[in-house]
Amino acid sequence: MANVEKDALTGTETTGHSWDGIQELNTPLPKWWLYTFYACIIWAVGYWVVYPAWPSLSDYTKGVIGYSSRAEHAKEMEAVKASRSEWLGKFEEANVSDIVKDSQLLNYAMAGGRALFNENCAPCHGAGGQGAPGFPVLADDDWLWGGTLESIEQSVRFGIRSGHEEERVNEMPKYGVDGLITKEEMAAVADYVIGGLQGDGAGKTVFAEQCAACHGEDGHGLPEMGGPNLSDGIWLFGAGKDAVLAQLNSPKHGVMPAWQGRLDDVSIKQVSIYVHSLGGGQ
Repeated sequence: MANVEKDALTGTETTGHSWDGIQELNTPLPKWWLYTFYACIIWAVGYWVVYPAWPSLSDYTKGVIGYSSRAEHAKEMEAVKASRSEWLGKFEEANVSDIVKDSQLLNYAMAGGRALFNENCAPCHGAGGQGAPGFPVLADDDWLWGGTLESIEQSVRFGIRSGHEEERVNEMPKYGVDGLITKEEMAAVADYVIGGLQGDGAGKTVFAEQCAACHGEDGHGLPEMGGPNLSDGIWLFGAGKDAVLAQLNSPKHGVMPAWQGRLDDVSIKQVSIYVHSLGGGQ
């Protein structure tokens, strides 16, 4: 055996390696560290055997106990579903008007509706229902199709211009593009609307002939037609004469998806009740 050198200062054996006169010491690892390392190796081997661990080309090792995180999740979801079944049954049997009269069901609906709204509605209508350009405010008292619980539920369930067979749909004519009225008449009726629906000139005549069928003779809107209120200063696609003229010439129309089929019946009732509670429900 070759002679083993020892460091003169510490008395520790060296490895024989030296850099710039500095000797590398062969200091052994602490016993506690080695024991911990070996224990981890044993634990890892045991884990491979007991739990799913190694992937293959088409499958993976199942482990001796057959554990599956997906199966555990499914069990947990079944337990949650069972715990909610009593409440869900009550929701399925009741309509929205009955639900708001029951304080317990109402609290349940508000909690669920808030979560559903944030997940599905807030991207367009805002987290608090404050709306955005082209997307209606849900926290005021201005409703295109009515703000009752039943009206809101119908809009949520079947959508607006959604393509659903029970959708709500009504489209404003392209008065300018299709030449239904002259530019002068468009300007006159725009002035009449911007002026608060006051006066007895040409604008009033055009409004009565072309607009009152959907917006009402007084311009307060007809929810059954989806006709906006033109007398309250709330504008979906912009205020001012230029915006009104643009809408008369080639109107914009919003689209809301039908949530039936995307959300279950209970979820639709809950989010409808929540929207009604935002401040503008009738």
